[in-house]
Parts: sequence; C-alpha cells; structure tokens
Amino acid sequence: MVIWAKQESREMGRGKVVMRRIENTTSRQVTFSKRRNGLLKKARELGTLCDAEVGVIVFSTTGKRYEYATSSMKSVIERYNERETEKSNNNVSQSDNMWETEVVRMKQQIKNLEDNQRQLMGEDLSALSLKDLHHLEKLLQMSLCRVREKKDQILMDKLEELNRKGYWLREENMRLHRKISMVESSSVAGTRNALCLENMNCSEVQTETSEVATSVTIFSLQLNQPDSSQSYHVASKSRAPIHLL
Repeated sequence: MVIWAKQESREMGRGKVVMRRIENTTSRQVTFSKRRNGLLKKARELGTLCDAEVGVIVFSTTGKRYEYATSSMKSVIERYNERETEKSNNNVSQSDNMWETEVVRMKQQIKNLEDNQRQLMGEDLSALSLKDLHHLEKLLQMSLCRVREKKDQILMDKLEELNRKGYWLREENMRLHRKISMVESSSVAGTRNALCLENMNCSEVQTETSEVATSVTIFSLQLNQPDSSQSYHVASKSRAPIHLL
C-alpha cells in the first residue's frame, strides 16, 4: 500500500513523498542517517523538556545498532518489562474476576431452576405467597393441558396407523382369496378336461369296436347268401372263392 505523507513546509514548499522503500542505495543510506539523527534528537528533546524516560533503539540494514536513553537502556528495558508483566497480570486478574462472576451467576441460576422444579413437583411450597401459589397453579394447569393435547395427538396418530394397517391387511386377504379361487378354478377345469378326454377316448374305442363288429356281421351275411352255381366253404374271414368238389 502506498501511503502519502506531507513533510514539513520550509521556505519553498516541497511536494508529497511516497512512503516506500528507496531503491537507490546511496539515497537510502543518506535518508536513513538524516531521519535517524532527527529521531534521536526528538527523543532527547522529549526526555529533557518533559522529564520523561525515553529509550530508542534503531538497527540499520547492515545490522549496526543506534540507541539513545535518558538514563540507561537497561533500566528502560527493565521498566518496560515490569509494566508488561503488570499489564499481563492485570489482564489475567480481570479475566479471573470475570470468570468468577460468571460462575457465581451460573450457580444462582441453577439454584433458581432447581427451586422451580421442586415447586412444580409440589415440594418446598412453604416459602411461596398466595400470589405465587396462584401463579404456580396456573402454570400447572397450562402444562397439564399441553400434556393432554400431546397425548391425544399421539393416540390419534396411533389409531390412524392401525386403520391403515387394517385396510392393508384386508386388501391383502382379499387378494389371497382371489388367488386361491383362481388356483382352485384352474384345478377343477383341469380335472374336467381330463375326464372329458377319457370319455372321448372310451367313445372312440366303443365306436371303432362297433364298426368292426358291424363289418364282420355284414360280411357273414354276404357269405351265407345261397348261390346256384357255386358253393363256398367259409374257413376264414377271406372272401376268396373255393373250387367245386
């Protein structure tokens, strides 16, 4: 981020200087020396004019250290560390106090909840006034109404579920009955078909037997007819003529 700063005005005004790293090494070293001397001068003036304990430490890019202290740098650093320790302890103590207060508040809240629970159960009512008892009674009545509503709702849900199961069982029973009826009808039809086939076979056999008997009878009648020219000797069922004796 480029930060623009306005330097102090002198006899002739100077433009804005871009606050960024100076790329030129010589210019950077010159600027460092000037601003370092100005910073140390300001620190010395602040300590002298205001009777303040000031400590300034500056390290260059080459690692060289420059410092200034109104008394000694060691005492300034020790005092700084003491103040930081005190600040940290104060923060810790404030945090501890905050947590202690929170613990006390939570304990009181838990105690109040336990007292309310016992009172709802009908215990420790001696400390309550008539107004508190009326309020407690109203709360119990409201709670009882909500409990009954919830119970009725659960019972209605159970009843609807049982009705759905009963309807499903009836449908399943009817489906099974239809299936059994179809199987029985198929069995009866098969038995009837078998009997019809047997009757048809018996009829065909009887018909064939009758036709054979009729043929034999007719043939015998033809053989028994008298003939003046020839006489036949029926030795078999053949119709071939036999020579005269």
